[in-house]
Amino acid sequence: MVADGHLKDEEFKIGNTKVFFKAAESGGTSDRSTLGGENNNKQDCSLSNAMFARGAHFVLGNGSNSTERSSHCLKPEKEAEEMGILNEKIKELEAAIAKGDETRKQLETQVAGLVEEKNALFLSLEKEKANLQDAEERNQKLNALKADLDKQLAEIQDRLADMEDRNNDLTRQKKKYEQEIAEHKKHAQDLELSLKKAESEKQARDHNIRSLQDEMANQDEAVARLNKEKKHQEEVNRKLMEDLQAEEDRVNHMEKVRAKLEQQLDDLEDSMDREKRARQDLEKSKRKVEGELKVAQENIDEITKQKHDVEQNMKKKEAELHQLSTRLEEEQSLVAKLQRQIKELQARIAELEEELENERQSRAKEISERLEEQGGATAAQLEANKKREAELAKLRRDQEEANMNHETALASLRKKHHDAVAELTDQLEQFAKTQTSVDSEVRSRQDLEKQLKVVEVQYAEAQTKSDEQSRQLNDFASLKNRLNNENSELGRQLEDMENQLNNLHRLKSQLASQLEETKRSYDEEARERQALAAQVKNFEHENDNLREQLDTESEAKAELLRQISKQNAEIQQWKARFESEGLSKLDEIEEAKRKLQGKVQELTEANELAFAKIGSLEKTRHKLTQDLDDAQVDVERAASYAAALEKKQKGFDKIIDEWRKKHDDLAAELDAAQRDNRNLSTDLFRAKTAQDELAEHLESVRRENKQLAQEVKDLADQLGEGGRSVHELQKMVRRLEVEKEELQKALDEAEAALEAEEAKVLRAQVEVSQIRSEIEKRIQEKEEEFENTRKNHQRALESMQATLEAEMKQKDEALRIKKKLEADINELEIALDHANRANADAQKTIKKYMENVRELQLQVEDEQRQKDEVREQFLNSEKRNAILQSEKEELSQLAESAERARRNAETECIELREQNNDLSSQLNGITAVKRKLEGELQAMHAELDETLAELKNLDEMGKKAAADAARLAEELRQEQEHSMHIERVRKGLEVQIKEMQIRLDEAEAAALKGGKKIIAQLEQRIRSLEQELDGEQRRHQETDKNWRKSERRVKEVEFQLEEDKKNQERLTELIDKLQNKLKVFKRQVEEAEEVAATNLGKYRQLQAQLNDAEERADIAENALSKCATRSVPRLPSDLMAPVD
Repeated sequence: MVADGHLKDEEFKIGNTKVFFKAAESGGTSDRSTLGGENNNKQDCSLSNAMFARGAHFVLGNGSNSTERSSHCLKPEKEAEEMGILNEKIKELEAAIAKGDETRKQLETQVAGLVEEKNALFLSLEKEKANLQDAEERNQKLNALKADLDKQLAEIQDRLADMEDRNNDLTRQKKKYEQEIAEHKKHAQDLELSLKKAESEKQARDHNIRSLQDEMANQDEAVARLNKEKKHQEEVNRKLMEDLQAEEDRVNHMEKVRAKLEQQLDDLEDSMDREKRARQDLEKSKRKVEGELKVAQENIDEITKQKHDVEQNMKKKEAELHQLSTRLEEEQSLVAKLQRQIKELQARIAELEEELENERQSRAKEISERLEEQGGATAAQLEANKKREAELAKLRRDQEEANMNHETALASLRKKHHDAVAELTDQLEQFAKTQTSVDSEVRSRQDLEKQLKVVEVQYAEAQTKSDEQSRQLNDFASLKNRLNNENSELGRQLEDMENQLNNLHRLKSQLASQLEETKRSYDEEARERQALAAQVKNFEHENDNLREQLDTESEAKAELLRQISKQNAEIQQWKARFESEGLSKLDEIEEAKRKLQGKVQELTEANELAFAKIGSLEKTRHKLTQDLDDAQVDVERAASYAAALEKKQKGFDKIIDEWRKKHDDLAAELDAAQRDNRNLSTDLFRAKTAQDELAEHLESVRRENKQLAQEVKDLADQLGEGGRSVHELQKMVRRLEVEKEELQKALDEAEAALEAEEAKVLRAQVEVSQIRSEIEKRIQEKEEEFENTRKNHQRALESMQATLEAEMKQKDEALRIKKKLEADINELEIALDHANRANADAQKTIKKYMENVRELQLQVEDEQRQKDEVREQFLNSEKRNAILQSEKEELSQLAESAERARRNAETECIELREQNNDLSSQLNGITAVKRKLEGELQAMHAELDETLAELKNLDEMGKKAAADAARLAEELRQEQEHSMHIERVRKGLEVQIKEMQIRLDEAEAAALKGGKKIIAQLEQRIRSLEQELDGEQRRHQETDKNWRKSERRVKEVEFQLEEDKKNQERLTELIDKLQNKLKVFKRQVEEAEEVAATNLGKYRQLQAQLNDAEERADIAENALSKCATRSVPRLPSDLMAPVD
């Protein structure tokens, strides 16, 4: 109207819902203002003008007929006036038609604008579709990442399988080594048999018994001291066992408490499930309450009672949980105290062991000082014997050269032996006549001394070679220890890698479950978006149609009202004319009146139909507006949820990148470990080759021993072919040899017992070394001390042997004839002794190898145990995976039930909306109560703001609760209180709705416009309440998720407790094993003491027998000297001096 010039900007003002005109405006503008101050006023005016034009044509047609009929009766002046009026009306109608065209054009422009809006909505929908496609592409990328991770896991599993194959190869190699060791044992047994035969011919160890008695006395004192120390250690161990038993009792009590806690946790889970079911029932009842308020109030009262009971139960359970947590902390403190006590006891044991070592060192020093005092004179001889032993060891390597030298020496010795025998026979028959034979014997003795010097040189070379071999053996032992340490480190690295793999599997399962949940939610949102988009399109189309219908109907209504007003004006004019002109034209007027009444009836009927159509259109418009608002709210929710999902997806991408980096690091560490393992395998192969070389060397030594045994046999045969004169001397020698053999057997038995005891001690020390590394070191030190003492004993024995050999040489010098025969035998015995010692060294090396093999076996067993533990961990992880999958299925079932509940709620909302629409049709007049209702609505808005603030506070509390799982119970309590508050608010709102309904019933006769606005406000209020309910439901779901997370954490803690329990059980088993081994050691020590006592008795007997044998030898020597003096009376004094 402003554009057409009918109105000016100064004549009206636009408010929020109305247009205000000045009082001086015409009736036409006042009619327009009553229709509302919205932007559609111009359209309404144009449509009303069009309708009025149509009515005007109808009236004009009838008017023309009436004027034709009344033209004969009216005066010409009045006819002219009437014609002028009619011309004016025609002009007005033409102007109205022109305005209608303009309004039609404006409507067309508006339609074009609506089409543009529609196109914009389509574009927005296409953008959303594109976003959905992007999300699907991201999901595909995540699936690809998952496939890559699966491939990497498969590669890692293949690597583990390769490592297991290598383990199997190592076990096979171990079996091979065991077979080789068994063969070596057989060879060693053969060697021992040959050595026993050779040891029966020894005579040099007769005088060692005296020194051994002193040493055994010292050893007895040391054993007594050790027994005292062992008793003290037994008392300490008993105390430790008592402490351990007390700790085991405590652990059992802890296990019982943990079982009770698990039962209480199961009860809590059952109660929480019941509460969840009760919550679901409550939600269903809430949705039904909005349809049937009276029934819902009763249900809500019952539910509140149940909630109070549940809250009381929750409080009780929270108190119990607090008590349980305090108990757990106390038990953890007890465990820490026990661990401290164990450490203190270990420190005490270490101190006691150090004291033992100090005492043993002091005793060893005392023993060494005594030995130095006793064997000061024999130190030089011991060093010479050591040099000879080293030279013999070197001669073993140079086998061929030594054999050649021995053969030449033996040939010369045989020749000399024959010469000596011939000379002896000649000397016995004619001792006085053959003085020249004595000179030849002196010369032969000089030759023998030269040969002995050559042999000593060869012996020195063999000694150097044996030192080199011992160094190589030490190097191999150190290499083996390094390999064992590296193998243990690799095993630890493997365990760490397996633990990391288990963690990766857990994270992978968690990420997969989260991905599946996001995919499902995303698919559901996409479906909801598509459905909402289709609904929005349908609602927009219907809204456009209804708007067009409303506009047309409002225009028709306005035109009908104007026509009625004009008809009333014409009726009044005709009445005035009738009164002025009289009853001249009563018949015509009555006919015109009848026609007008018929038209008026037709117009009223048309008006009623238009009103009915307008009412139905307004109802449909309200429905469509409500649906549009709901659709917009849903779209906003979907957009916000999509944004949240995108943020979550970005977070997951970051987490996946971090785990990729970790996985790459782990792969690099695995590659490094594999490289180290390969290097170790090469070192192992080198050690194997060295072992093969040592085996070959052992075989060469065995060959040498066989050759020496054959040479001894040959010499014995040559001695048997001696002269008749030597036969008596041989009988005496045989008697002495028998006595020596008896003594030697007793000595061998004592040495075998000592070696058995030493082997037992070594085995015990190896077993103890496997249990604790610290004890291993100390036991090794003790072994070294024992070896030092043994070496000292061996040195003493060797010194005694040297002294015996010196005495025998003196006797040989006194008895030249006897010396020539026994010199060769003594040399051979010395060679046999060295061979025996070499054999003993070889046996020691074999024992060391056996111990190494046992250590390898134990390491393999440890690795198998670790493998079993890894398998157990894998089975536990699979069980956890199954539990998580079951939880996931439960969550999916809960989500499906929530979706069903949501659909039911949507159907109930639709029913409620229909009911509200029905009520809106009844509530047509509430203008009088409008102000009161607006005040009440403002109060309600204030309450709503308060509830929203409380909801925000609760949201913040919920975010904090996710960080601390222990406060879940308090948050549940707060949420329950908040739900109670919301229920109270809802009850108040229901009471207010009832009051509103009463007021609405009282104000049924009021106007339509105010009622429609109030209904719209009430509907908005209902929507806000529904949104609050949805928010509460989401918070409840979040609290449920947090509670489940806390349950998972509790389960993980329980699993860790079980692992700790297993470790404690293993420690107790180890302690039991140690105690058993200590008992075995005690028994072995007691047996050793008994054997030592028996050996002492045997030594004393042997000493007495030796003394008797020496007396007999002296008697025989005196008899021989007497015979010699009688047979050779003419010998000079210088030759007889050495005989004396």
